[in-house]
Amino acid sequence: MDRLRALEVFVEVVKRGGFARAAEALDTSPANVTRYIGDLESHLQTRLLNRSSRKMSLTASGEALFERAKSILDDVAEAEAIVSSVTLQPHGVLRINAPLSFGVLHLAPLWAKFMRLYPAVRLDVSLIDRVVDIVEEGYDMAVRIARAGSIANVARKLATSQNVLCASPDYLRQRGMPRTPADLLQHDGIGYSYAANADDWPMLDASGQPQTVKMPCVMHTNNGDTARAAALGGLGVIWQPTFLVGADLRAGRLQRVLPDYRMPDMDVLAIYPSRRHLSAKVRVMIDFLVQELAGTPPWDRTA
Repeated sequence: MDRLRALEVFVEVVKRGGFARAAEALDTSPANVTRYIGDLESHLQTRLLNRSSRKMSLTASGEALFERAKSILDDVAEAEAIVSSVTLQPHGVLRINAPLSFGVLHLAPLWAKFMRLYPAVRLDVSLIDRVVDIVEEGYDMAVRIARAGSIANVARKLATSQNVLCASPDYLRQRGMPRTPADLLQHDGIGYSYAANADDWPMLDASGQPQTVKMPCVMHTNNGDTARAAALGGLGVIWQPTFLVGADLRAGRLQRVLPDYRMPDMDVLAIYPSRRHLSAKVRVMIDFLVQELAGTPPWDRTA
């Protein structure tokens, strides 16, 4: 008896709720499915399924085996995918989703280098600020910006970006430099529509104590570049990541506000549908981005 095949048949029978549907999914005959289940039960010397003409259910032994068998089959599939991704040349269309500002500033300069390394891969890059369902919308992977530690599954961390409060020097000369979070209530904010915390701006003081300010915002936008442009124009205070405003801070076009207070960091993540069957083209892209963004990320480098 091919025990691995028998486990595959058993799992399919349970998932499909019957022998005939399992046979159809496995492209085999119901008789073969029945034989595999019978051989497996004989080998284990226990009944796995309670069967009647109208209903099928798992025995206690069947329930225990089902969960373990699924895990075993997943591990086998992952091992095969890893070997395939190492031995197969990455090729084909790679559909990537990324946030607009980050994609333009920090990913677009990398695509030519990647395609020189992997000429058989063709890129289809879509820049959208909203969070997409990569499976439903047909993406192979996405680059996503999320609050540090908020996403753990099927994601690989590429880099970290600090969030900072900042405003233009002209605005701060006219309105004064805030000294405490409470001082922000006397200022104009520029809010980011997709922020999970809306206009509640959280921060930690030097001792690690949290404070939150309900920021009075005179403008909202769903695009970080628009918020940055408004701040450069002297409209108010923004809370944005250094990957967007780092160059402005270094050039003096924007100035840190409340530099002794720390905002929650942001993780730059590669998101993909599943660790199982990760294609060669997705694997090499993720490894490439990890290498390019390693160490001090480009938005925080001084040279």
